[in-house]
Amino acid sequence: MAIYVDGHFVDSYYPTIENTFSKVIRYKNTDFATEIIDTAGQDEYTILNSKHFIGIHGYMIVYSVASKQSFEMCRIIRDKILNHLGADTVPIMIVGNKSDLRPEQRQVQTPDGKKLAEELGCGFVEASARYNENVNKAFEGMVGEIEKGQEAGQPKEGNTKCAVM
Repeated sequence: MAIYVDGHFVDSYYPTIENTFSKVIRYKNTDFATEIIDTAGQDEYTILNSKHFIGIHGYMIVYSVASKQSFEMCRIIRDKILNHLGADTVPIMIVGNKSDLRPEQRQVQTPDGKKLAEELGCGFVEASARYNENVNKAFEGMVGEIEKGQEAGQPKEGNTKCAVM
């Protein structure tokens, strides 16, 4: 998250309970003032409490390409989001992080991530926070998923603010 919000990569990561960041995302010549809630470091049982469903416009589920377990959690987290909201769809972007790793370090291949995102009806991108590759694309994709949801009949709010978890 630091690479996206602050422009620098933090090599040693200390999981937190939750952090909120503000960032303006430019998408299709429109500036979107976003509030980004980072729940990294929480397990799947604690990240999704009721406060994480109020006023949230879209969700970004990030897994490590070096961890099959984190990849498998994507489906579980997505299903919990849909169940809690009582919805069939919600704007979700799935991001495979650490795309800079050598092939032998990967437990999840790019086609597997694409296939999962397609099955779940989500956007997808692989990114490297270390080298700031596709990080902007991930967040722009998230705004795009939110916009697609609005085009599909979800109410537009008439402003350029959104909250992403």
